[in-house]
Amino acid sequence: MWTHRTAVCLALAISCAFPAAAQSVVPRAVAATAIAGLPRALSPEAAGMSGPRLQTLVDRLSEGVEKNELPGAVILIARAGKLVLFDAVGYRDREAGKPMPVDAIFNIASMTKPIVSLAIMMLAEEGKLSIADPVARYIPAFADLKVAVRVENSDDPEELTYEAQKRSMTLHDLLRHTSGLTYGANVGHPLKRAYNELKTMAADQTNEEMVAKLARIGLLTQPGTTWEYGMSTDVLGRIIEVVSGLPLDRFIDERIARPLKLADTGFDVPQSKADRGARPQKEGPRNELPPIPPVTLQTRWKSGGGGMVSSAADYARFCQMLLNGGQLDGVRLVSRKTVELMTSNHLPPGTAMPDDTAAFGPMLPGPEMGQGFGLGFAVRTEAGINPLPGSIGDYFWGGVWGTYFWVDPKEKLFVVFMMQSPAARLRYPHILREMVYQAIVN
Repeated sequence: MWTHRTAVCLALAISCAFPAAAQSVVPRAVAATAIAGLPRALSPEAAGMSGPRLQTLVDRLSEGVEKNELPGAVILIARAGKLVLFDAVGYRDREAGKPMPVDAIFNIASMTKPIVSLAIMMLAEEGKLSIADPVARYIPAFADLKVAVRVENSDDPEELTYEAQKRSMTLHDLLRHTSGLTYGANVGHPLKRAYNELKTMAADQTNEEMVAKLARIGLLTQPGTTWEYGMSTDVLGRIIEVVSGLPLDRFIDERIARPLKLADTGFDVPQSKADRGARPQKEGPRNELPPIPPVTLQTRWKSGGGGMVSSAADYARFCQMLLNGGQLDGVRLVSRKTVELMTSNHLPPGTAMPDDTAAFGPMLPGPEMGQGFGLGFAVRTEAGINPLPGSIGDYFWGGVWGTYFWVDPKEKLFVVFMMQSPAARLRYPHILREMVYQAIVN
């Protein structure tokens, strides 16, 4: 039975086999010490969840591996401060036939954003900055940023003119993605193409060089008017450097990763951990390997918006810290009130949502999905609108390479899901939401 198997694995750190439906995939071991500080539940039922129903979730993930929908994954669920499920399916490296261990390390992409947002709030608590401050106070070149406007009645549909900011971009705007900054694209708005032309996400740049490039481009929208997902958190990474006097990676390591004992979290890991790095499989219309870098790759650019790597166990500790109101195992990073501020909706009524955000589907932080955006992640604001189960006040985000997490304070629940599959990244969070909540039985 799943409940007994998991209890034995977590208590004794012995090898455990897949359930019968997945035995043809790979076996792997679960180590009790992999998530120190988060005790296991005696059984899922002791935490108000059904062991057989959770097994159905694991079986569905194994089925996804068998159907070649994803190479492999790690799933971690905790409720009421207890570990309920910590399991792995499939392959760490399908091409090499390497099984997925529960301590695999993943490129977490935009799941970097909540960590960097927390770092900003730590500096705010220390009086080093205020999130109400204009960005130009820390990056003077942003004072002269202009806003791109399409020229009406022009023969050239891509002709732009530029107008002054109606109000200054603030750190608050960066945290909630209402800054007017965006991401580059090869098609669409000419300003987005300028991001690519100036290589604003080049691996060989510094954060100082990155913001200098952004200062040359201009803004897509007036600050405060539009939720536009983009490089806002990357700019926050540079502000952390300016205010703290430390490189971003060092600040995250010294002020967040080490205090929380996140041994596998940073902008890269040592070569000695290379054999724990999760790799993608060939996928997409061209059946190609996604360009996910090895977790050991060291780059000059430390992207505050998407450059970090982590494991499910490490990110679980980050989630538990938030669920605890800013502290874990006697270490407090921020106050309870700061966590409350971060996890509240910060998008005012009437905030515009661009047409291309429809691709977010149920993950869209807009009122049509009963959601908003806090300081680093999306937040559910209403019941009965979103097609996916959840609770008012739950908060979440994911990464382009396939990682996803959410925290549900009402249910005292959090879930961390790690895979490296861009093709499956939008579908599997839907499956997880439905299958995790169906397992709650108390």
